[in-house]
Amino acid sequence: MAAPSVVARDLSVRSGLVAQAPNAFDLVGLHWKGSGVVRFRTQRADGAWSKWRLSAPEGDDLPDRNTAEAKRGRGWHLGNPFWVGRSERIQYRVGNRVTRLRAFFVRTPLLGGTPQHVKPFAANAPTIITRAQWGANEAIRRNLKKGPKFADNVHLAIVHHTAGTNNYSRSQSAAIVRGIELYHVRGNGWDDIGYNFLVDKYGQVFEGRYGGMERAVVGAHAMGFNFGSVGVALLGNYNGVGLTAAERASLVKLLAWRLDLAHLDPLSKVTRVSAGNPEYSKGTSVSLRAVSGHRDTYNTSCPGNSVYAQLPSITRQIASTGLPKIYSPIVIGGVGGTERFTARLSSAVPWTVTVVDSLNRTVATGTGTSTSIDWTWDATLTAPGAYRYTIAAGGLGTAAARPVTGTIGTTLPTVAVSQLRVDPSVISPNGDGVGDTARILYFLSASAPITLTLSDAAGHQLATLFSGIVDQGAHSFAWNPIGIPDGKYSITITAGSPTGKRVTAKTTFYVDRTLAKPKLSAPALSPNGDGLFDSTAVSFQLNAAATVRVELWRAQKLVGTLLAQALGVGPGQVVWDGTVGGKRVADGSYDLMLKAKDSVTTVTQKLPVVVDTTAPRLRLVSRARMQFWTNEPATLTATWGTRRVTKRVKAGYFSVPSMRGAKHFSVTATDAVGNKTPALRG
Repeated sequence: MAAPSVVARDLSVRSGLVAQAPNAFDLVGLHWKGSGVVRFRTQRADGAWSKWRLSAPEGDDLPDRNTAEAKRGRGWHLGNPFWVGRSERIQYRVGNRVTRLRAFFVRTPLLGGTPQHVKPFAANAPTIITRAQWGANEAIRRNLKKGPKFADNVHLAIVHHTAGTNNYSRSQSAAIVRGIELYHVRGNGWDDIGYNFLVDKYGQVFEGRYGGMERAVVGAHAMGFNFGSVGVALLGNYNGVGLTAAERASLVKLLAWRLDLAHLDPLSKVTRVSAGNPEYSKGTSVSLRAVSGHRDTYNTSCPGNSVYAQLPSITRQIASTGLPKIYSPIVIGGVGGTERFTARLSSAVPWTVTVVDSLNRTVATGTGTSTSIDWTWDATLTAPGAYRYTIAAGGLGTAAARPVTGTIGTTLPTVAVSQLRVDPSVISPNGDGVGDTARILYFLSASAPITLTLSDAAGHQLATLFSGIVDQGAHSFAWNPIGIPDGKYSITITAGSPTGKRVTAKTTFYVDRTLAKPKLSAPALSPNGDGLFDSTAVSFQLNAAATVRVELWRAQKLVGTLLAQALGVGPGQVVWDGTVGGKRVADGSYDLMLKAKDSVTTVTQKLPVVVDTTAPRLRLVSRARMQFWTNEPATLTATWGTRRVTKRVKAGYFSVPSMRGAKHFSVTATDAVGNKTPALRG
């Protein structure tokens, strides 16, 4: 039987063409250059055509930027892999500005099908079909010499769907996984398959990226958030179809086991720092659920509306599976000082912390029964050397939690606090819903007990905002300074260290309620003199006298100043007609910056606005199907005979079935600001 193979072919950039594949294929993915989109359908040997598909519905299923994997595909849009079944031809439609198009045709024979009798690969692990069992081609991996990349631990799970078909048999699942592996490596140029695990609709779980299922292997599934996450892909499309009972049960078992390995509470929230994607720029701290959908990290439909709606209940099932559990273990200190062991427990159970030396002799023990562990070992007089510790909880056998183990050395970790800031730096808790709350963000180089305190401009301490033990890494929490008068303030973090030295970091911010209720009457305008959306208005409320400026910015450059005036308490409004200095600005995206300077500071609010005087583009794709295409959302008005239909349509392809068979018709499209296409007649 033929081995799995992939063939790449450059295709002519002309919509509607039908291309014959060099060989029959089972899975296909498209790459293209340019800013447009690509849709396609495939034809089986019996002549039947599939439905039209968007080539990259999950455009952020990608490696992190500036990695070797990402650089190999630079300049191309990478379409998702689609399982289409044995097919021979492809037809495609390209949007404007697509300059190159390349298809990857993957053939992946069953090769005996999916293994039917699989045993757990390790004690207390769920049943997972290993790479060897599903037929991974280890020879094509690009990281054979250096090996895969590993994170410090798994800090969250990200659930995906493959945006493929739900129409596959149980025996085809392994072939689908092999096809995805081949496309990701040979097509996209990645090191390996992008996901850490894959689950099919029959409840079969497949090992994904090479490196060890119990290790924090860095995948290529969620640009910006691959480090420290485990990516699980559900084989299928779940925007309109629900999970099968078997698939849901396997997802719960898999994540209950994998998060327990990391001692991560499924119901918790975590702060992760983005490595950069179009939604969250590099360095942005993002608060995520421990079990998140892909759309939480990027503007995508993944993992499908059906799955995403179930994630809260799925997470609760994960949290209740395999109890008791130990969460968030933190060990602070070292031999030659004090060693503090802390953790949370899923319920009040007996616990024990045991420290042994290199000969496995017990040198210290702490015990208790509670919902948390907090025990300190005085190791100041302990002989230098390597020691091992175990944190255990629960009873015997299945009633015992997965233990925490580790080593303790003589090197005391250095504690440092960095990246401390308050975002936004000017908070306006005036109840208008804009800037009322802030996030306090910081990075801790090592686990440590910390205290966050609030002080006024004179340095007088006003309150303690947080006190407790925090793990190494990025952290943030929301804060609403209700009851604090306007003025300048500071927040100080004090972190303890094993040596007894206290480390501090400080940042300043302002509380200012002067500017309230900033609002734009319309987020877009079309200043073309037709009387429709020719202007927009910036309105606001001043709670104190201030000098107000309204500035127009584009791409971080000042275009002009619309207002600069001292105003008293009360409402204010500035109408903008799309001109600066009597000259109309070009179409595009801008920011109206509303600034109010008072005795405390300058409060700034950014109001995005779009100038659009260009009518949508509208074209007829198929008269027989009455299918059309437009480049932006619009209101369609169609007339034929004595009938008239008005409907809202999204950008892209759409149909008007009731028009089929009409001999003559007239169709126009009008965008949100009244720009109207010339009538399209037929």
